[in-house]
Amino acid sequence: MPETSSLTPKRAPRRFLQAAAWALVVVVVGALVALVVNDFSASRAEHRLARAIQASPGVPFEPDVILGGFPFLAHKSSGEFSSVLISAAGVPIGGCAGTPRCTSTVDARLHSATLGNTSNIGPETVLHATSMTAETRIDSPTLGRLMGIIDLYVNTPAPEDKAGGGGPGDGLLERTEGIMISGTVPLPGSPETQNGFPPSAAAYTAPKVKVSVSAKVSVVDGRIRIEATDFYNGPEEHYSADVPQEFRSAVLKRFSTTLPALQMAWGATAKHALSRGSDLVAIGETPAVAVRGIDYANPLPAGP
Repeated sequence: MPETSSLTPKRAPRRFLQAAAWALVVVVVGALVALVVNDFSASRAEHRLARAIQASPGVPFEPDVILGGFPFLAHKSSGEFSSVLISAAGVPIGGCAGTPRCTSTVDARLHSATLGNTSNIGPETVLHATSMTAETRIDSPTLGRLMGIIDLYVNTPAPEDKAGGGGPGDGLLERTEGIMISGTVPLPGSPETQNGFPPSAAAYTAPKVKVSVSAKVSVVDGRIRIEATDFYNGPEEHYSADVPQEFRSAVLKRFSTTLPALQMAWGATAKHALSRGSDLVAIGETPAVAVRGIDYANPLPAGP
């Protein structure tokens, strides 16, 4: 009997710890299940909106869609989200000959968006937002095809007064001027191609030059204007071929152009442009909008 009574006080704390451990397991499992259900529901709603936008004639692939607001289930019934981010790749650009064809990535961010019943989103569903930011991005190879400079590459240098600029903590750098563009172009008097080869090819033997220039970008009548201002001689790795003085102006001119009109989300108009990393970006902002997925990237009308 004394031994039995001495063991009794030890069992109660053990049972309490076991009960607490099971309660914690139940809470954790419940939280994980709720998170999985929330993420699954959000993923289905994002997929529905993505399919609705893919119904637009100018969107060849299912876009990426992110609904802002956590948890999703708290926003599902009202259909109201802090933001909706859409990114559609592969949208064709007119005025670009040859293969592969020129394409852009058409992005839109709807601010304070109302989608209605997320279970019934379709191409004709009207989406409301207090404002929208539209961006259309083209990468360096696409810009090269548009400008006829096959090996063209865009680089966004860090500001000269920013120590350590361009590191991982900075993200992608952005600039409207002082942008470095590199590529190979024929010197005046040389053909655009030689036996089908562009100037960047080793088989092209006519006089040519590979240089890096400093350029600025702007928007004129909704189209991106690129203007090479000088040969680049900054700290970034670059090409600095010796261009005869009488050819310098002509070579710089090869890196200056006005691009064809780029498709913007829901017909937004580009207001300004910049470089971001190795991409060129056209940006437009609009006030309150009411839009449909099927109108996301309708083909642009024919024009210059």
